[in-house]
Amino acid sequence: MHNDTDHEEMFRQESYFHWAFGALEPDCMGAIDVATGEGVLFIPRLPAEYATWMGKIQPPEHFKSRYAVDKCGFTDEMPAFLNDLAENAVLLTMNGLNTDSGAYSIETEFEGMDQYTVNKALLHAEITELRVFKTPEEIEVLRYANRISSAAHKEVMKQITPGRKEYQMEAVFHHHCHFVGGCRHVSYTCICGSGLNGATLHYGHAGAPNDKTINDGDMCLFDMGGEYFRYASDITCSYPANGKFTDFQKVVYNAVLKSGVDVMAAMKPGVSWPAMHLLSDRVHCEELLRAGVLKGTVEDLMANNIGALFQPHGLGHFMGIDTHDVGGYPKGVERATQAGLKSLRCGRVLEAGMCITVEPGIYFIPAILEPACDDPAKAQFLNVELIKANLGFGGVRIEDNVILTEDGIELLTDVPRTVEEIEAFMAK
Repeated sequence: MHNDTDHEEMFRQESYFHWAFGALEPDCMGAIDVATGEGVLFIPRLPAEYATWMGKIQPPEHFKSRYAVDKCGFTDEMPAFLNDLAENAVLLTMNGLNTDSGAYSIETEFEGMDQYTVNKALLHAEITELRVFKTPEEIEVLRYANRISSAAHKEVMKQITPGRKEYQMEAVFHHHCHFVGGCRHVSYTCICGSGLNGATLHYGHAGAPNDKTINDGDMCLFDMGGEYFRYASDITCSYPANGKFTDFQKVVYNAVLKSGVDVMAAMKPGVSWPAMHLLSDRVHCEELLRAGVLKGTVEDLMANNIGALFQPHGLGHFMGIDTHDVGGYPKGVERATQAGLKSLRCGRVLEAGMCITVEPGIYFIPAILEPACDDPAKAQFLNVELIKANLGFGGVRIEDNVILTEDGIELLTDVPRTVEEIEAFMAK
C-alpha cells in the first residue's frame, strides 16, 4: 500500500454506485426516489485550483446531461434536498454482505443523517438481485467487451513464440484491448501461465508477475479479459506455445473442451448451476478414465469426488460490472461444503438474463496431486505413475462468457476452440 505518498491511484467507482448512476468521477453521492424513479446525482464542490491540475470545473448541468439523471446538485446540498422530501420519508442505505466474496458494502454516511428514519437492511439485497439480470443495454456492452477481448486473445495466439516472456503476451493483450477497443482497463490481473505456472489458478499476482520464459512445448493458459465502462469480460484460452499439441496435451484439452460443450448444451432456465458443475466433473472423470489417468468406474470416481483433485475451483461465476458479479448466493441458497463445489460462486437455478462464465479446467497441481497419490483412499483411483510423470504439465482451462436466454444461451466469446481450429490458426 502507498501509505506515505501523494501518488494518486486511478480511481475506480464503487460497483453499486456505478450500476445506479454510471458516474466516473470520485466523491459523488446519489439518491433515487423509489416512488417516482427520479434520480439525483450530487457532485463535490471543487476548489478553484482543481482546474489547474485536473481540468475545467464543470457545472451540475454538465453532469445532469452526461449521466441522464433527473437532477444534479452539490454534495453539500444533499441534506437540504432530503429535508424537502415528505416528512415520513425513509432512507434506504446500501449496507450488506456480498455472500459470494464475504466482503461488506460500506454504507455512505453524511452530516445530519441521524435525524432520518434509516433502513439499512432492505436496499442491498434488492439491488443485488437487480444486478443479476442484465438489461438489453448491459448485454450490448458485455457483447462489445467480449468481442474486443476475443480479438485480443487471437492477437496473442498470432504473436506467441517460444523464448518470449509471459508478460510480453500480457502486453500484447493489453495493447489490443486499449488501442483497438478503447478498453483502458482489464477486468482483473492477467493470468499468463506457461508450463507449470498454468497449474497456479491465480498466477500473475505481484509475487509471480507473468515473468517466466515460455518454452517450446509448454502448454499455456492465458486468462485475460478487457473491460469497457466497468463491464467485464473473462476469457481463458489454453494451447501449446509452439502451436502443435502433443498426444497427452490433446487428451487433457479435449476432456476440458467436451466438458464445456456439454455444459453449454445443457444450460437453460430452470437448470441448477451446481448440477452443471457436477456434469463438468463427470465428463472429466469419463475422459481421464478413458485416457488411463484414472482407474475404477465413473460412479466410484464421482462418489469419492475425484474430479475435484483436477478441478478444485467452481465451474463459473456471474459476470457484469464486476468480474465476479454479485448475487450468486441470495438468502435461502446455501453453499456446498465438498471440495470443488464449495468454491462455486453461484448456487442458484439459472434464469434468463443472467450472464455467467463457463470455465471447466483440468490441472496437475502438485500441492493437490502429490498428497492424493500418497493417500490410499484416493490413490486407488489414480494412475500414480502417469500422474507423477506429468506434474510439470500445468493446466488447461477453457472459459467462455454466456448470456442465459429463454431457451438456452447466447455465446459471447469468439476464439478458436477445437484442437484443429487452434493448430490451423497458429500455423498461419
